[in-house]
Amino acid sequence: MVDKVPTNLEQTAPRLILVVDDEPRMIRFIRMNLELEGYQVVEARNGLQALEQARQHLPDLIIMDVMMPEMDGFETLHMIREISTTPVILLTIKGDEEDRIRGLELGADDYVTKPFSPRELNSRVQAVLRRAEWPSSQPRTILRIDDRLSVDFNRHQVIVNDQRIDLRPTEYRLLNHLIQNAGWVVPHDALLAKVWGYEYREETHYLRLYINYLRKKIEEDPANPKYILTERGAGYRFMDYQNQMDR
Repeated sequence: MVDKVPTNLEQTAPRLILVVDDEPRMIRFIRMNLELEGYQVVEARNGLQALEQARQHLPDLIIMDVMMPEMDGFETLHMIREISTTPVILLTIKGDEEDRIRGLELGADDYVTKPFSPRELNSRVQAVLRRAEWPSSQPRTILRIDDRLSVDFNRHQVIVNDQRIDLRPTEYRLLNHLIQNAGWVVPHDALLAKVWGYEYREETHYLRLYINYLRKKIEEDPANPKYILTERGAGYRFMDYQNQMDR
């Protein structure tokens, strides 16, 4: 799928959202509220239709129920992630934490628990679209951390032992913010607010998951990290590579 050029959320052309749910009443409810906010909406009633609509319409965002016949939301999400980085919000049952964690591990960008209000849905949609369009403020092309690790800010990739490894947009934003504050402890709530949005400051499980994702991609031994360090009870700190280079 072709990546879209980042633009301001207040652009003239409406954002296109694919809504996937096997309950017609839920689709009508979501569609009505999204269209009131100025979004365009296309629909799918199952996972197979979702894949077809995603390929045909190239949506800016996908909102998808987990519980669907034939092919559930998890399997559909897995297949979407093989072809696209389009942001995905999963709809889950209230209190089912296992589904939420599984969805995030498969590459979901967020989740909304049923039942939800139009205000909550719109807030999540705006936050996910904002994160998807987050621009790089780094003027550098490639930053060399040490002989093993470099970061390509233009391509949103890390280079580990001369091998390029792609980062998800959220992984890149998290790593970028940690590197900008290298040597300093960044509190949990500050990272969540900066990378996900102010309304996510209590969602610490997001942060733990994505720190683990990054460590698996860049650390030689993720269980004993060298680059992304945990400051218990405080936050996370990226190694002070600048001072090490000056020694």
